[in-house]
Amino acid sequence: MNKQTLTLAVCSYNRAKRLPRLVRALRALASPLDYDVLIINNNSSDNTLEVLDSLKSEPGVPLRVVTETQQGIPFARNRALDECMDRGYMLFMDDDELPHPGIIQAALDSLINKEAQCVGGKVINTFDEPPRPGWLVDELLGFLAETDYGDNGFWITSKDTPIWTANVAYNMQIFRDDASLRFDSRYNRGESGIGGGEDVIMFNDLLERNIKTYYNPDMVVTHQVEPWRLSRFYFLKLHFLAGRRKGTFELETFDKTVFGFPPFLARLFFSQLIKSAFYYLSFNKLKLRQAMNATHALGMILGYRQRKQEL
Repeated sequence: MNKQTLTLAVCSYNRAKRLPRLVRALRALASPLDYDVLIINNNSSDNTLEVLDSLKSEPGVPLRVVTETQQGIPFARNRALDECMDRGYMLFMDDDELPHPGIIQAALDSLINKEAQCVGGKVINTFDEPPRPGWLVDELLGFLAETDYGDNGFWITSKDTPIWTANVAYNMQIFRDDASLRFDSRYNRGESGIGGGEDVIMFNDLLERNIKTYYNPDMVVTHQVEPWRLSRFYFLKLHFLAGRRKGTFELETFDKTVFGFPPFLARLFFSQLIKSAFYYLSFNKLKLRQAMNATHALGMILGYRQRKQEL
């Protein structure tokens, strides 16, 4: 294991057209440490492997390509961790992003000079075609991975300021020290590509383990939002699936249930539904956000019932 090494890791699925620009941008970054680029191909059915094979011959830092045959982002992320166990540091990005200059220096400044064990930075959403729709208010951008907690760095000690695998770096020692610290495969997105939440669970696990986590605003990536995400249905389903996973995996077990779920969930759902109706009738700009709360509550009901039925 060489502490003075870094890997930039990207999990990829069927985004062959985006990979050349991303890999070239990653190879162009300045770094005080030796680094390489690792692409985890998660059973892509397009020409991802052919594109990556061609990119290997281009100049720049080494490009490693590994195929993870278990389908799903948690499996791909865990494979990336396994591939980097002999590295000092690892930085995760997504395959629909581009790094800003200085990202490596910023990450290493936090990990080495500030002795952070995990550091995350800004994720800035961009919209190509179609442009950002009018209903997509700022309050919803976080559900498209946007992260901006201002221009001053700080230690993260609360779930109120989460950081995502869209832009996060680790001291790999934390994973060598604790083999149970891995991405939770129960939060797989499935065939729809919507949902997930494995990075939320990882962030929460880091907080619970008192892993020193820092927000560095000089770590910046641009996230290119794909058109298929720009629908109200996407946001509603996203929150419904998050609620269902919470009901299935996270809620405590209650002795008193009605129709297979605790009564408070029914009260929560109907209160959120009534509030949503009020928001829509009053043309409140946050009406979609409130409707997401209602679908989340419905998801928790169905998730809890599913868990009870499986017991």
